[in-house]
Formats: sequence, C-alpha cells, structure tokens
Amino acid sequence: MLFQIPKGLYDILPYEVDQEWKLSHYWQYLETVIRKTALDFGFKEIRTPTFEKTEVFNRGLGEATDIVSKEMYTFLDKAKRSMTLRPEGTAPVMRSFIENRLYNARKINKFFYIASMFRYERPQSGRYRQHHQFGVEAIGNPSFEQDAEVIDLLYELYSRLNISNLTVNLNCIGNIATREVYKKDLTKYLEKYLKDMSEESKIRLAKNPLRILDSKEEEDQEIIKSAPSILDYLNDDEKNHFNNLCDLLKSINIPFIINDKLVRGIDYYTKTVFEITSSDLGSQNALGGGGRYDHLLSQLKGPDLPGMGFGTGLERILQTMIKQDIVIPDNSKPFIYFVPLTSHAKKIAFNLITQLRRKEIPCDIDLNAKKINQSIKNANLLQASHILIIGEDELQTKQAQLKNMISREQITIEFDKIITYITNLWREYEKV
Repeated sequence: MLFQIPKGLYDILPYEVDQEWKLSHYWQYLETVIRKTALDFGFKEIRTPTFEKTEVFNRGLGEATDIVSKEMYTFLDKAKRSMTLRPEGTAPVMRSFIENRLYNARKINKFFYIASMFRYERPQSGRYRQHHQFGVEAIGNPSFEQDAEVIDLLYELYSRLNISNLTVNLNCIGNIATREVYKKDLTKYLEKYLKDMSEESKIRLAKNPLRILDSKEEEDQEIIKSAPSILDYLNDDEKNHFNNLCDLLKSINIPFIINDKLVRGIDYYTKTVFEITSSDLGSQNALGGGGRYDHLLSQLKGPDLPGMGFGTGLERILQTMIKQDIVIPDNSKPFIYFVPLTSHAKKIAFNLITQLRRKEIPCDIDLNAKKINQSIKNANLLQASHILIIGEDELQTKQAQLKNMISREQITIEFDKIITYITNLWREYEKV
C-alpha cells in the first residue's frame, strides 16, 4: 500500500517535481525577506506552541466565528483535556503575553511570528488544512499612528517582494457599543431579503449579521450593496481615529480605498480593519489583513491594553509571485562542485571542500564520480556556478581544472593555490 499525504496538505520539496510554488528555496527566500522587514520595523520574533487549550481560541476568537464553530482541529489529550491545533496566531500570542507578564518588560510590545496554522476547511487554491502565516502584533499603543505602521509594514513586505496589482481596503467598524446599534439596523435591512440569501448567510443572520458583509456569494453581493454603512454609526472618537489614519496613509503614499463592507471574520476587532488584495488571486483574492483589537487582552483575563496586528498567508504570497512571474532567487546552489575521479583525488577534494565550507563558501562534491560527463550533468542539475576536476592527470601535475559553468571558461590552478583563488572568486561573486 502506498502511503499518501492527507487531503488539504502538501510537501515542500528541495527541487522541482511539478510542484510550482512548493519549492523549499522559495520559502527560504520569503522567510528571509519577512524576517528582515519585521526587524527593520522594530518587531521581535515570538514563537508559541503548535497547540493550546481550546478555551484560548473559544474565548479569544468568539464561539460564533466560522473558525471556532466549524474549522478547528480539536482533540482530547490522555488526561481528557480539550486541546486545539493553532488555527490563527493572535490568540496564542496574547496568551503568552499575559502568562509571561511581558507587559512588565516594556510599555509598547511589538511581536512577529511565522508559524503553521490548522483549519478543517474545504481545500482549494490558496486554502489548505495546514497553511503558514506571517503575523505581527503591536500591543500597548491606541493611536492611529500604530495602525499606520502595521499597515505600512505589510505593504512594504509586498513591495520588497516586487508584488504588484495590490489594493489596500480600509474600514472602521467601531467599538462594541457602536456595532450593537449597527447590527440592529443591519439585521432589519437584511431580514427583508431573507428568502433571497445564500444558505450560509441565512445562518449568519441569526449568529453574526456582520459576517454577511463578507460573503462572496453572488446573491448576497446584490443584497449588501444597499446595506447601511457602518461609517454612518461611528462616534466622534472613532471618526477622528479613522480620518487621521486615512490622512497619515496618504502622507506616506500608501494607496487605499475605503470599503465600508469590510469587517473581517473574527469577533475581537475594533475600529480599524484592513485587507490587502491582489487581482491575480481570483475570488479568494485576499493576500493578508488584520485590524485593531483593543479589548482582546482583557477578554483573556489580561491587562486592558490595546492591540493592532495582521496575518498574511505564505502560500498566497508565493502563488501571487509565481502568477506575476517574479524571479525568486535560489541561494541553495553550490558555488563550487568538486569532481574527484579517483580515491586519492577524493581525499584531496574532501580536504579542500572542508576548508572552503569553513569559510562559508557553498560547495558540494560528487562522491561517486566516475565519468566526467555524468558529473557535469549532476553539476548542471544543482546549478553549480563552477566545477573543479581532479583526475589522474591532475594528480600527476598537482593542478586542478576549474570550469565556469556559465561562461564555459576553463583554467588550471595549482593545488596549493585553490583555497585562495576560490575564496577571492567567491568574494567577487558576492559583490555582484
């Protein structure tokens, strides 16, 4: 029997076997750019466990959300305690923040994470039962400037990755009191169209009518076009916060549109919500998004501190980069590929390659080299920049053959000069 991966999962492979974006060097490059961008903005990495007590997500996300009610991987451990694989990143970070009393360390805390998330949902393009997410959480600052910094970070990441055709959608959904008033009027409006709604929205109308504004179903789209706008329900503080945020985003050249139907799918959001979409992703067009959550910490029995964050799926980012023909560099190629054609040559080559690796020069070796043509094919598969050949003739003359695999130029180097020559060659290569 051939074992197969469970539905909704995938392997990330070291080289291409019709895997499109599922290549390890794509992920390594993306994670490198993510970490550099987050650190440039003053965010520090935090890592939380893969699973938590179920109540962390029930209380943090809201039991009426799709994630909690339909999508979580929940199980009983051997002590019959309910545990859940992490479906999103914010609630675990808040749990860690409270449990480790990080609020005592400094007034403003800025975290980022890159982690696997698990949701039981119908697999489709951009949606997997295990997916990977980059997220940030900024805790302690209630200002619109904090919102702008978080939005700018995500937009800057996509810019550094050369992603184009982006739209920043922005909305303000107010606080709990504002939403309660708005929900009543929204429900009255939607009830008039109950028979015309999708089945999913009929269920949402009773549980959380704001989620209907998120619906991508064609019949719902027509209905919500004329729904009341939450922007008409904001109090003065909420209006000022949103207007100041819009002005600041304009001043730092972040293009955005105000989308009063944007609510996001999690109950903890307050005031600012945003989403960055790409026209290259089809109906599931969101690359990433987030918002402000000023009461989440207190809901989890922590200090009453405001927060602002986002999450963006790594799969979505890579799919977009592939569709936009963005070149993703491969830093896993060997600079020098050694081809020793005898056992004595192998000993010499192994000594040389060890010295070069200790200088952090990427090298590989054909330990089974017998025929030079086959070794050259292997070097081409690895996309090596150069090959260094040591055979019987080279052992007699104590001179190796160094071939540039791009220019096809070949030179002879004395054994005792190989390390110095290749080190200098590597330094010049790194400058390019």
